[in-house]
Amino acid sequence: MSPGANGERCPTPSPPGSPGTPHDSCSIAPLTPSQSPRSEARSQQSPSFSVVVAIDFGTTSSGYAFSFTSDPEAIHMMRKWEGGDPGVANQKTPTSLLLTPEGTFHSFGYTARDYYHDLDPEEAREWFYFEKFKMKIHSTSDLTMKTELEAVNGKKMPALEVFAHALRFFKQHAVQELKDQCPSLPESDAIRWVLTVPAIWKQPAKQFMREAAYKAGLVSPETPEQLLIALEPEAASIYCRKLRLHQLIELSCRPPAGGAEPPQPVDSSFRQAREQLRRSRHSRTFLVESGVGELWSEMQAGDRYIVADCGGGTVDLTVHQIEKPQGTLKELYKASGGPYGAVGVDLAFEKLLCHIFGDDFIATFKAKRPAAWVDLTIAFEARKRAAGGGGGGGGGGGPAPSRCSPLNISLPFSFIDFYRKHRGHNVETALRKSNVNLVKWSSQGMLRMSPEAMSELFQPTIAHIIQHIDTLLKKPEVQGIKFLFLVGGFAESAMLQRAVQAAFGHCCRVIVPQDVGLTILKGAVLFGLDPGVVRVRRSPLTYGVGVLNKFVEGKHPREKLLVKEGKNWCTDIFEKFVTVDQSVALGEVVQRSYCPARPGQRRTIINIYCCDTDDVVYITEPPLTSGPTEGMGHHRLPVQLRPPRMCHHQLPVQLRGCATINFLSN
Repeated sequence: MSPGANGERCPTPSPPGSPGTPHDSCSIAPLTPSQSPRSEARSQQSPSFSVVVAIDFGTTSSGYAFSFTSDPEAIHMMRKWEGGDPGVANQKTPTSLLLTPEGTFHSFGYTARDYYHDLDPEEAREWFYFEKFKMKIHSTSDLTMKTELEAVNGKKMPALEVFAHALRFFKQHAVQELKDQCPSLPESDAIRWVLTVPAIWKQPAKQFMREAAYKAGLVSPETPEQLLIALEPEAASIYCRKLRLHQLIELSCRPPAGGAEPPQPVDSSFRQAREQLRRSRHSRTFLVESGVGELWSEMQAGDRYIVADCGGGTVDLTVHQIEKPQGTLKELYKASGGPYGAVGVDLAFEKLLCHIFGDDFIATFKAKRPAAWVDLTIAFEARKRAAGGGGGGGGGGGPAPSRCSPLNISLPFSFIDFYRKHRGHNVETALRKSNVNLVKWSSQGMLRMSPEAMSELFQPTIAHIIQHIDTLLKKPEVQGIKFLFLVGGFAESAMLQRAVQAAFGHCCRVIVPQDVGLTILKGAVLFGLDPGVVRVRRSPLTYGVGVLNKFVEGKHPREKLLVKEGKNWCTDIFEKFVTVDQSVALGEVVQRSYCPARPGQRRTIINIYCCDTDDVVYITEPPLTSGPTEGMGHHRLPVQLRPPRMCHHQLPVQLRGCATINFLSN
């Protein structure tokens, strides 16, 4: 083993517990370290796509939209779904998947939900019915290709199969609709697909979605550029750039500074016919500005805003800054959030039922009568949307008024009958014994919940959201916020709207786009048309490699001392490529040169590490050693070694390679 030409740097052995490769075969050492990314001009030829199809795969509901590259100002929403709930606009369909007892695809969305509901109770126990399963990918700390999902009746199936079935369903629907509109459109290479994921998802979860898309046949692994992964709050931000004033609901209702009149439309070339099409409630086509929207015309270069994506499973927060005149976006703080979506209200309702009827009964009922349990959750979902106001206010002309009347929730007959047989008394007796004063039994056979009772179900989840936004606003990097955009399905909730306005209306303008539940979907289409619109992002983690440097007495711990060929080296030093929350622009690269472990070496394995802090010094210290999804990630990157031209045998060999990091284990 020979050191580098400068005689001061030498390869480092792999750390204990690293993937099993001989020390000398995967050892590296830096020769020309550079602590910050360096911009390199790279000319990238974008593939020629005829259409962009975006799939918003949500926890509660999902849908797709598309736009032809020949007419990028027109975003076409998916066809109206069959089925649906009274009073609920079914522009998207429930994220519900039904598989046969043999595990083959049967249906998705409203069709799956309604068919499963109509199954005989004994028969339903043999089928696979999945709902709100997206959260499993976020909550699983050891996500692999073999991770399983549990259906509502307890039966299990590989998660990759479940997600692939759902994505294949959307592909078939979208392709059929495109063929109906454009019969000559080739399917194989004419479509660029976009999948939305929460910004707070870790890399394994994002890669999992890409693997599911490959398995579903959206694109081939040989053409990965045909599939883009869009971050949900980022997509919403992209769409908000295009909004006109009549497409916004400002909760604060504050006039422009100085009493000025609202600005005139930016793009006066929009024809009146297109404006009428945009305003049509029955049209599935939405028109967007060719430039930036009217709201953006009020903003100056450098103005900052927050997008709070409040979805079914998670809440994602991102902070952007507008860059003029090009209209690109710059991320100011790494995406943050947590599992504070509308599902939290559902869990609170289930906890209330457990308190009234008993944990053991609810568990037994879910296992024995899974279809009836789904029916009960549907009934609650309808009342949840009405809680606090007239259905949310996200698609109307302003925030919904506060609702003061009680809400009735129908209990399925099978629930009432099953409880009487299981306990020996009726549900009304259970309500009296539970001492839950805010929930009564109505003569119509319903749970009658007071507004206070419903509010109590919402408050823990809303409190988490308010606290997270407040914490973000107090960050030194996040000062001078001008707007707070509420987007996502949960943003339709009047309770959430009022709480956010009350908490932050004094410091920024709180804005809710119309059709708020479709904001991410529309933005994902725009992202597919122009992936470079977000010019600067923040790194969610610190990335680097393990190296060794010359041992310095008093600086380096003695247990890191390695003596080789009479020289003292410090092992396991974590050399960072990019640090957490560091700005990284499109086109920037990190370049390093490394010395091979032995003369003549042609291949090596580079162990790339990641962690969520920037103060780690050694690759063996916590949190770097706790695994790929908690603390330190540890990934193997195969690299070819090629000597530079006119390289003397004593000079170090440079590492030149391009490879894909696999964040998922098989």
